[in-house]
Amino acid sequence: MMEDHDQKRECGYTMITSTSNAQVKQVMLLSRKSRERKKQDVFLVEGTKMFGEAPKSSLVRTYVSESFTEKAEYPQIIGDTEHEVVKDSVFAQMSDTPTPQGILAVVRQFHYELDKMIQSEKKPLFLVLEDLQDPGNVGTIFRTAEGAGVTGIIMTKNCVDIYHPKTIRSTMGSIYRLPFLCVDTLDEVLDWFADHGISTYAAHLGGKHFYDEEDYTGGSAFFIGNEGNGLTDELTQKADHLIKIPMEGRLESLNAGVASAILMYEAFRQRRRSM
Repeated sequence: MMEDHDQKRECGYTMITSTSNAQVKQVMLLSRKSRERKKQDVFLVEGTKMFGEAPKSSLVRTYVSESFTEKAEYPQIIGDTEHEVVKDSVFAQMSDTPTPQGILAVVRQFHYELDKMIQSEKKPLFLVLEDLQDPGNVGTIFRTAEGAGVTGIIMTKNCVDIYHPKTIRSTMGSIYRLPFLCVDTLDEVLDWFADHGISTYAAHLGGKHFYDEEDYTGGSAFFIGNEGNGLTDELTQKADHLIKIPMEGRLESLNAGVASAILMYEAFRQRRRSM
């Protein structure tokens, strides 16, 4: 039987050798189009770390480059995961990075509910991200939030797509472990916070107190605004407390990721001391 023009048999396996292959086209589409990722309810991850930490039950399809199969660690990394081998030049077209590591996977998207986030949390800690646009910022916030013991992250619909390849890379695996929600409106979330005794804090230049003068040992949520414009007046006015971070010099604001880290780790510090 003749094999397809875009595949050939090499060393006991069938290798994808052309960008005209349907699977290759599909991966390239998922990389570029948020709408397609949402439609198929999947996203892409690249590299040995992101592949290795991905929940195996969430893996849909895995691809490795031809040269990756020649590495000594290949059998250990891939294990018993079913995968497709791809010609290096084709894999480079599938990859979103300048120097591909040789492994990428299609992974099912995650779905969380607020009520389930706090089932084992007596004093939950949340972040609310309003319209953040920088993938690196959002990814860094996810990594820091995991380290600081944050319960979950809420993002408005105008935030950068959490499943964008650049955002995914920036999370360094925290995307797999930190619950999150993307919402059309924050009204229901804020009502839910109020019903569950969660105090809300807006990082704002007009704050009456410095961030380390408040008590975050109870249920708490920090509001973090857009990199260029900060929090909207509407959301600011809905916060229970306005807090500010002291700054010397002529600075008016800090990077959203840095500000988030300062607030999260202050809450973490207080909670450790109260244990």
